[in-house]
Amino acid sequence: MFLKKIDGPRAITLPDGTIMTRADLPPAETRRWVASRKARVVKAVVYGLLPMKEALERYALSEEEFALWRDAVEKHGEKALKVTAIQKFRQL
Repeated sequence: MFLKKIDGPRAITLPDGTIMTRADLPPAETRRWVASRKARVVKAVVYGLLPMKEALERYALSEEEFALWRDAVEKHGEKALKVTAIQKFRQL
């Protein structure tokens, strides 16, 4: 078995004790973004599993879009990433 050479860790331990690996990330060709997938990408970047530059390239995201996701998670949690809740949480 051969492991591909990558920069950074292969797995991280989140504050709640769960372990997150690169296999837990959404596929690079993801086009339908649900709240849980957005949250996984944000957690991966915030906790150092995936560099922000690589996340932006891999998922074809703009810096502004990613910043909106990160701010929503920091202020209101994963629920704020749901499309149906965007207006509600942006007003707060």
